[in-house]
Amino acid sequence: MFENLGWWEIIVLALIGLFVFGPDRLPKVIGEAGRMLRTLRQMARGASAELRDELGTDFEIEDLHPKRFVRKHLLSEEDEAALRKPLKDAMRDFEELQHVDEVTEAYRDDGASKNGKAHPATPESRAARYDSDAT
Repeated sequence: MFENLGWWEIIVLALIGLFVFGPDRLPKVIGEAGRMLRTLRQMARGASAELRDELGTDFEIEDLHPKRFVRKHLLSEEDEAALRKPLKDAMRDFEELQHVDEVTEAYRDDGASKNGKAHPATPESRAARYDSDAT
């Protein structure tokens, strides 16, 4: 329950509770807070169980995200693959261009070193050759 809190934070919270509620009321407030947390957990479990009963047994809370809901319940696997194909093609083309750029750079470096004009290709020199605003 307190995996996000360290011991120092728990001690500070206990001291703040002691100062705010006092030593007489602090045990009662802690008990009420525990009962409230238990009630909230039961309500959340009940809501999840009702949703699972209504939507089917293969229901997960993460399925309520709109994109995932549409993907799971409205699209077939073929439709989803068709939607993802342009992005996959673009990524493949981009990777091929990166490979061609690396080969070209190596060829230029090799040719320049044979001519006696060796110059190292730094990331700054590559960035200077390309205009990022050009399309």
